[in-house]
Amino acid sequence: MWFDILPSFWEGTKITIQLTLFSAVIAFFLAFLAGFGRLSKIKAIRFLAATYVEIFRGTSLFVQLFWIYFALPLLGIMLPKMLAGVLALSLNAGAYGSEIVRSTIISVPKGQTEAAIALNMTPWQRTWLVILPQALVMMLPAFGNLLIEMLKGTALVSLVTLADLTFVATVLNSSIMRPTEIFSVLLVIYFVISLPFTRGIRWIEHRLSGGRY
Repeated sequence: MWFDILPSFWEGTKITIQLTLFSAVIAFFLAFLAGFGRLSKIKAIRFLAATYVEIFRGTSLFVQLFWIYFALPLLGIMLPKMLAGVLALSLNAGAYGSEIVRSTIISVPKGQTEAAIALNMTPWQRTWLVILPQALVMMLPAFGNLLIEMLKGTALVSLVTLADLTFVATVLNSSIMRPTEIFSVLLVIYFVISLPFTRGIRWIEHRLSGGRY
């Protein structure tokens, strides 16, 4: 039965969860940094933010991971497997997340900004007290989807021999040759990991929207 192979997945599960959480935190900050950068009035900042976004959205996460882990050492920069995985995932997700931030901020009705100006609010107050709270609620569903994509993207780190769930399943299958059971268990574990993420995002969205959704 498949119960006998479950313990083999424990360490891989921990690595996958750590990768997802670390990458998500960094990607969140990168998304806001680049998203606000795209909206900056300073041309140089807009250019730098747009360059970062286009590079990491326009290239494959697979290639980015390989470049960070295998190409950077040629430049004298050696990164541990975990750090390389986190860096690739967060840079990639941050680029996609920045577009979520930028588009939702733009979508906040202009009347809200005009009302804030009429109340003599400073630009900082308008952004943090009026625009961002409304935009954040609209961002959450898209950020939830991005988080699940990051979880699935962690499977790529197995290609640099980081012992995540997919790596463990591949090694286990090569040793005992029970692909149906092994990859069925893998499928279930990924689903079980993703469930708290989706539920958590919905709970936060419900709280921030005052129960309207």
